[in-house]
Amino acid sequence: MTQIIVLPHAEICPDGAVIEAKEGESVCQNLLDNGIEIEHACEMSCACTTCHVVIREGFNGLEPSDELEDDLLDKAWGLEPNSRLSCQAVVNETPLVIEIPRYSINMTREGKR
Repeated sequence: MTQIIVLPHAEICPDGAVIEAKEGESVCQNLLDNGIEIEHACEMSCACTTCHVVIREGFNGLEPSDELEDDLLDKAWGLEPNSRLSCQAVVNETPLVIEIPRYSINMTREGKR
């Protein structure tokens, strides 16, 4: 198993978390399996940006994103060079440190700032 450190997020994971992730599954699925309720409006089908995360450590150890993911990421709130859709980033043996952005595109549209 691979360790994922989740940095604190005021609403989703206030104290942060350290989880043992299953290799071969997406970051999103691993978060959900460990009680971290990250948004995933498209049910992890790579059709939205609500599961956007920033990989603070371990980014280069992940398989590169594909063109569809890159196109969607262009629409993500708070995009950074190490941004990924957590439904598309598959955990391998590389430990990760991730940050869930304060807002998703759904939250900003719904006025939950």
